[in-house]
Amino acid sequence: MIRIATTPRTDWTSKVEALGLLYHSQEGRPYWNESACYLFDTGEIAALEEAVNQLSEMCLAACQHIIDHDRFADLGIPPKAIDLITRAWEQEPPSLYGRFDLAYSGAGAPPKLLEYNADTPTALLEAAVVQWHWLQECHPGSDQFNSIHERLLGKWRELKQGGYLPGDLLHFACLPNAEDVVTANYLRDLADQAGIPTDFLYMAQIGFDPGRGIFVDQYERPISSLFKLYPWEWMLDDKFSVHLHSTASATTWIEPIWKMLLSGKGILALLWELYPDHPYLLPAYLDGPRRLERWVRKPLWGREGANVSVVRGGQVMEETPGEYGRGGWVFQDWRELPVFDGWRPVLGCWVVDHQAAGLGIRESRGWVTQGDSPFVPHCIS
Repeated sequence: MIRIATTPRTDWTSKVEALGLLYHSQEGRPYWNESACYLFDTGEIAALEEAVNQLSEMCLAACQHIIDHDRFADLGIPPKAIDLITRAWEQEPPSLYGRFDLAYSGAGAPPKLLEYNADTPTALLEAAVVQWHWLQECHPGSDQFNSIHERLLGKWRELKQGGYLPGDLLHFACLPNAEDVVTANYLRDLADQAGIPTDFLYMAQIGFDPGRGIFVDQYERPISSLFKLYPWEWMLDDKFSVHLHSTASATTWIEPIWKMLLSGKGILALLWELYPDHPYLLPAYLDGPRRLERWVRKPLWGREGANVSVVRGGQVMEETPGEYGRGGWVFQDWRELPVFDGWRPVLGCWVVDHQAAGLGIRESRGWVTQGDSPFVPHCIS
């Protein structure tokens, strides 16, 4: 695994915009950064793929443990969600995708799990499509760890053919910000290609019809199947959450609510409890740093690197602002990210239907990767 300098295409902005990446630059600097790329050998990619598949299996086993042993409170799951989670887990509604964020330097060392975004992962279009087109144009003889697009399309086709999407229409919903809109509409386009009738709306446009006892869209049409790029912990705080129980059999949510067990940072501590000293895990605890000499404190329900503190020897090395942390914290061993030309990469390994499907890399100068950290493509030697 090495980072190499590359020459950006002269018209790269228009090319990535044509692919739908409208937020390619932020505050005057590239978010999509093709002035460099990461180069892997096949053995390193095989190691990543094996790690992700094992982590996915471990996470599913952890979900079963949480339900069997009533560990919901330990993970900060509100009581009103427990029945919904248990029912969804037993009924196995569709689950589409997720992203494991890993620390990895190659050189024979195992990848380490930093966190798992199992509910609302973004940076998807750039990983699935934009870096693939970059590869085809700039490195046509090389390969890439990337079957994300094909796997997602295949999953939508499977859901359609298997009758897993009730109703006449699959709705897609998110908040009105650029990254969420691009991500939701990319997934919608894939569903369209799979032959599924779709429509788009914003979360605020979702209504409830008390006469029919169902969620409806802005045209009063039933919402029978909905992909929502909106965190379950936020949904449970919304006023319409009072209708989630009564509509549980009327609306299929993607991702399902049981994914909440994995999207909170508490799963990091539970995995360490269930699989102590596992080579893909870092020590993590819910009750404090214990004997850790250096650690990262993360909110149980945080997003995009907000409210993260990096502590070494009792000294705060870095701290990010934000509005999270009221739901509790997890304390994870601080595994210093490798440094390449002054940049620290986090490897976002995508899963589709719980199986490894591809890789996207974001990097930062500091210790914490945040929402505006640049995305850098990769290839396989």
